[in-house]
Order: sequence, then C-alpha cells, then structure tokens
Amino acid sequence: MARVRQTWPVDYERLGAFLEQRGEPAFRADQIREWLAKGAVGYDEMTNLPAALRLALADEVPLSTLTETRSATSSDGTVKALFETADGRPLEAVLMRYRDGRRSVCLSSQSGCPLTCTFCATGTMKFGRNLTADEIVDQALHFRRIEPIDHAVFMGMGEPMMNLDSVFEACERLPEIGIANSKTTVSTVGWLPGIERMASDGPSVRLALSLHAPDDDLRSEIMPVNDRYPIAGLIEACLEWRRKRKRKVFVEYLMLEGVNDSPALADRLAALLGRNHDFKVNLIPFNPSGTGYSGSSREAIDEFRKTLARGGVHATVRLTRGRDIDAACGQLAAREGVA
Repeated sequence: MARVRQTWPVDYERLGAFLEQRGEPAFRADQIREWLAKGAVGYDEMTNLPAALRLALADEVPLSTLTETRSATSSDGTVKALFETADGRPLEAVLMRYRDGRRSVCLSSQSGCPLTCTFCATGTMKFGRNLTADEIVDQALHFRRIEPIDHAVFMGMGEPMMNLDSVFEACERLPEIGIANSKTTVSTVGWLPGIERMASDGPSVRLALSLHAPDDDLRSEIMPVNDRYPIAGLIEACLEWRRKRKRKVFVEYLMLEGVNDSPALADRLAALLGRNHDFKVNLIPFNPSGTGYSGSSREAIDEFRKTLARGGVHATVRLTRGRDIDAACGQLAAREGVA
C-alpha cells in the first residue's frame, strides 16, 4: 500500500487503498497533506497532482471528516460553525478575530460533555462521544480555509482531559497548520488524572484550569466534578505541571452575580493561589446560556480584580467574543443559532 502519513483528516485507509489501486507514488499523500495545511478547499486546488487524479479523489475520498451544517458571524467578526460527524454527532467550533491580528480557534474535544457544569450550555446537551484527532484537526482546518490561524484553545465542547490521546495527537498536528504548541491552550474543569498526565506526557502546550470558586463547598455546587477531584489536589497537580513545564497556569474564573463574585471570595482565591506568580487569573464575564445564572456587573468584576491584585495575584478580564451568536464561553450547545 502507498505510504500515507496519518496527519490530516481524510479517510486514511480509503486514501491509501485508492492511491495503491491507481499505482500512485507514495509522495502523493504528502502533497495532499501540504495543500491541506495551506488551507486548500478542494482537490482541484492541488495543482501539482495530475488533473485526472484530482477529479478521481474528489469523487472517491472525502476531504473532511466533518460536514458543516450551519454557520454564523458575529458583529465583532467571530465565526461559529456547527458540524456533524460522519455518524451524525453535533459539535461546534469558533474562529475569534482580534484587533491585534491574532486569529484563534476554539476547538471541541467531545460532542456534548458528560460533566454537567451548571452554568454551561454544553452540559445541557446529551453527551455523544469523544471526538477523534481527525475530527478535532478538521475544525481547525475548516477555519484555515477561511484565513491563516495562529492560536488554538481547547475550550469548546467537552472536557479535553477525558480525551487526551486525541487531544495530544491533534496538538502535534496543529503546528503544520500554523499553530505552535506555545500558542495552544488546553482547558480543564479539573479532571485530575489528565492534569497529572500533562505534566510529563504530550506536547508542551499551555494549561488552563476552570476553577470558578475558591472553596470546595461552593465549587461542588456549580461544578459537580469537584466532588470527585477537590481543589487542593487540583492546585497541587497544577503546581507540579508548572514545575515541570516551566509555564504559568491560567486560572479561568467565571463571574456569576451573587454566587462567586464577592470581595471576600476574591481574598480567598488570592490566598489559595499564593503570591509566587505560578498562576494568572482570567476573569470571564458570564454569557447568557439559559442556565439560570446572571453575570456580575462591571463594577463587581473590577473590584474582584483589584482585590486579587492586592493579594499579589495577576488577573485580567477576558474580552468577550461572539456573544450575539451564542459563540462565547459557556454558550456552545449545537443549536441552530443565528443565520
């Protein structure tokens, strides 16, 4: 069989068998891979392949593992795409455009999510399954066909740490598209075995912990996973990751009005994270998700940030992107959304 580098989301076995049947040289697979990395929309663009081969590939070997069923564009330029896998599983991914030129893709690792955080729209979906590395990379390639991309965050649907083999494989492929490991962030709601594994296994990407509360009682109320993996163990694992990977840990903190946004809780969070600059906190304005929560006021968020600063913890407020098309943090739920 012709050699097929398992790097890009085409049907590898099908492509290999097809190339072998035609008697094509092994380097044809590498040529296809290179074109996909450049953002090729179809085989017809792959001009260093014979014309007859391009036509035959278009008929016989699907270019993508995903089918886009709908897309929406926000007033701020954010693009959300709704996909289906070959077996009909829904998922969403997002392209975020920033004024400084960054183009970041928010990738899903599962169809739905089994962990049911109470503030997250994805948790209201029926959990489908883990996505394959091909299906993850295909989300990035979809947006690469629109324009060059240079950052990736695993903050879409699902818990990446429950699908680490596929996430690691996807991260190893992303640099060929233009996304370096140093520009890739894997976020977790606190799946401890995954954090521990990331300290010594897989590519050297960034780590983000979705914390959202500084004590176990409150965190368990809003994030049931905390009953299984309490805060102390998570912080210890993050510090071990920091020691081995030599990078700060990002702490995501969703600001929920009257729930976790008091100055007293900011003091407790600062005491939990310490003054040794191992953590950077991202305060996230809540985006409507149909889960019954309200977002903290700008004044409350600013006071929370100032309180953290007085406690020696660096914190910034995340810029919300795509809220008007349900593409912002916590809003992905594979609904039809905005046309």
